[in-house]
Amino acid sequence: MGILRAGLEAEAYDREYSNRELIRRLVDYFRPWWRRFAAILAAVSGLSLAQVGMPLLAAWAVDLMARPMEGSPGEALWIPILSGTLMVLGIAVWAINWLRRVLTSQLIGDVVLALRKDAFRAAMDHDLGFYDRFQSGRIVSRITSDTDEFGRVAVLLTDVGSQLTTSVVLFVVLARLEWRLALMVLLLAPTAFLIADRFRSLARRITQQSQRALAEVNVAIQDAVTGIMVAKNFRREQDIYQEFLRVNEQSYRVMVWRGVVLALIFPTLNLASGLATGLILYVGGLSAAQAIISVGAWYLFMNSLDRFWFPMIQLASFWSQFQAGLSATERIFALMDAEPAVRQIDRRPVPALRGEIQFIHVSFRYSEKEQVLEDFNLHIRAGESIALVGHTGAGKSSIARLVARFYEFQEGQILVDGQDIRTLDLQSYRRHLGYVGQTPFLFSGTVADNIRYGRPGMSDAEVERIARQIADGEWLETLPEGLQTDVGERGSRLSMGQRQLVVLARMMAQDPAIFILDEATASVDPFTEFQIQRTLDLLFRERTSIVIAHRLSTVKAADRILVLRRGQIIEEGSHGQLLAAGGHYAELYNTYFRHQSLEYVEAQGRQRPQPREV
Repeated sequence: MGILRAGLEAEAYDREYSNRELIRRLVDYFRPWWRRFAAILAAVSGLSLAQVGMPLLAAWAVDLMARPMEGSPGEALWIPILSGTLMVLGIAVWAINWLRRVLTSQLIGDVVLALRKDAFRAAMDHDLGFYDRFQSGRIVSRITSDTDEFGRVAVLLTDVGSQLTTSVVLFVVLARLEWRLALMVLLLAPTAFLIADRFRSLARRITQQSQRALAEVNVAIQDAVTGIMVAKNFRREQDIYQEFLRVNEQSYRVMVWRGVVLALIFPTLNLASGLATGLILYVGGLSAAQAIISVGAWYLFMNSLDRFWFPMIQLASFWSQFQAGLSATERIFALMDAEPAVRQIDRRPVPALRGEIQFIHVSFRYSEKEQVLEDFNLHIRAGESIALVGHTGAGKSSIARLVARFYEFQEGQILVDGQDIRTLDLQSYRRHLGYVGQTPFLFSGTVADNIRYGRPGMSDAEVERIARQIADGEWLETLPEGLQTDVGERGSRLSMGQRQLVVLARMMAQDPAIFILDEATASVDPFTEFQIQRTLDLLFRERTSIVIAHRLSTVKAADRILVLRRGQIIEEGSHGQLLAAGGHYAELYNTYFRHQSLEYVEAQGRQRPQPREV
């Protein structure tokens, strides 16, 4: 069974739940629809009684037909009455079973819907560090595949009441036929549950592994689809396909083992019931031979016994299948119960912000071995624009992300307008915040849809007014259908510069008090950079701005430049002041920024050799 440990380890946030705890939480999901659940139980009970009643009525009819017709004339009328009753019961079984299945589908659909809502809400509440550590494909698998697995197994729950009712009624019938043999059946019945219990833990483990294997397949597909451009550029399609074959083969092997384990339960229980039936047949035959019981009673008992064993086997085998549902549910609840790193200690409403930001002795690390900021202090005045510069790993993006509350800092305080950022209502706070990341992300839809993403109620006229403020509206002429242009998946139908302009328009529509720009002009052409810079001048106006840039034009536009090295501010001032100081900024300028300056371009032009006259 090494396949159970074939690199399909649990996630760090996975945990083990007892069956009692899982069932208790599931009951909470069924509770809102208790009336529908009660109707299903009533339908199941009626179905069981009808199914038990049919063979009893048939046996009665056979008994009447076997008698000589010497009785009263009314006795002969019982045969057509019983036949008609059997027909009515057959129709009732069909109708009740149809009603049960309809109600069950609705109930399970509602429960799965509620589970998915809560699981997705939990995924949305996690900080960005959670998605740094855990692959999104595996998270998606829990929200989709695991809830589907629970839904399939939950349908079996409705059969339990029916099988249990059938077993109880049949046992009463058997006890009335021959109480001594019925007592023997009662003593043998627990054997089925003992056998099923032996499969329980194995079924739980193999189901967990099958769900993890399916998650690996989802991850492989997601990576291949999202990175298809890179794969084609490096001609790695075949390698991606081979990797998919590997994880798919792994999933296949685990799924086969799962099928073997679950398929083995029922035949094993059938074998046990056959042995028990043989034992009862032998004991009953001896009793009939010794005239302890009548031959007729013994024969009828044996005929009814098979009808009793089948529900008992169903009940016993269901327990192991039920573990598959519990295993899937365990993974769903583990996602829901994973502790978010970003924790608010209060939920104060956030009025209009001035935008003053203070870092007071802040320490931050992504992990124990990755310290980024230590005893960090910074004061950004309301309405001030600052530029953060420094080598990779200096802590620039971390500062911006802490202000946006995407990550949790470990020590110190961050104050916004004098209030601890941990005491503010996050939803309300982020309404006053605008963040443009390194890679602009657009959702599927039109340009207009993406601009109004932060304010869904914006009219078309408002969207157009905002769009025309961006680079004086010149960029709209490059869109084939203007604001109604479909951006494609992740904005793939637009150029990088167009995506940046759409994102900036989205920020302007939100009108944030604090604006954060994280290296958003690093991958655009000079003309688009000029358009973006004109837009940034609008966005910087009368609001607090934090800029992380690799473009000289963006850095020079800031009121104050902060030079970072290893999580500490080593220099600050204006562009001219820092150049005159000849420190680390001057070194960065000469390395990264100087070639972007107008003076450098003009000097290079003067140094070019002039063409000689002929």
